Amino acid sequence: MGTLYLVRHGQASFGADDYDLLSPLGQQQAVRLGEYFKYKGLTFEAALTGTLTRQRQTLAGICQGMGVAFDSERLAGASTAETAKSAGEPERSAGPPQASSAPSGGSEAHEVASVGAHLLWPGLNEYDSEAVISAIHPYPLKKPDTPELYRHHFRLLKDGLAQWMAGVVSPRGMPRYTEFAAGVAGALEHIRSSYDGNVLLVSSGGPIATAVGQVMGSSPEATIELNMRIRNSSVTEFAFSPKRHRLVTYNTLPHLDAPEYASWVTYA
Repeated sequence: MGTLYLVRHGQASFGADDYDLLSPLGQQQAVRLGEYFKYKGLTFEAALTGTLTRQRQTLAGICQGMGVAFDSERLAGASTAETAKSAGEPERSAGPPQASSAPSGGSEAHEVASVGAHLLWPGLNEYDSEAVISAIHPYPLKKPDTPELYRHHFRLLKDGLAQWMAGVVSPRGMPRYTEFAAGVAGALEHIRSSYDGNVLLVSSGGPIATAVGQVMGSSPEATIELNMRIRNSSVTEFAFSPKRHRLVTYNTLPHLDAPEYASWVTYA
């Protein structure tokens, strides 16, 4: 029986020109989580991330906190290009081709002490929230710099997600939801069939909520609510065997469970 630790990336740059970068606080969250893992004596057979910058930065921060090496530059180029080429589709469209492009060794795996082989898995990339919103609201939105605009942004996002999941809309540049979900399922299948110890998976709210929804048999509405509630650098645990995953914990922040870290709890 193995344990899969699903970690959402640290706080990104919501409202900035490039969301796909960790904020200074997001970097601190990731390092702090790595320190917690080190304190608990955890080691990992492998670490999987999507190809997004904020996901790989989070894994790098976790490795820093654990005191292990992380070679993100050498890993990023060949792995991403080869996976996209083998799939014949955009990196976000992840399905069965990814399983064949994520072997246990070779150019897509980099051995680092205590964290195993790092596999770039595009099926763990997040959906494009701007494309989801634009599919139902084709007008420019103001930068969400007030509480009301922030709430308006996420009301539209929830509505857009529901319509995308139902197949009502096709956000520009994105796969169908069935393909998105297949990318997540492929990562879980790879983990079940390849490992029997601790595995680290660093992704985003959408893929993690989708994974929990698949394991629990949740409705689309419940999966969206899971997505909206997940916190930055939070840890979700699955126990797994070759046959199935089982949910153990969801959206926990054990590394921030102290008064001095109260202001480090974020959602975007």
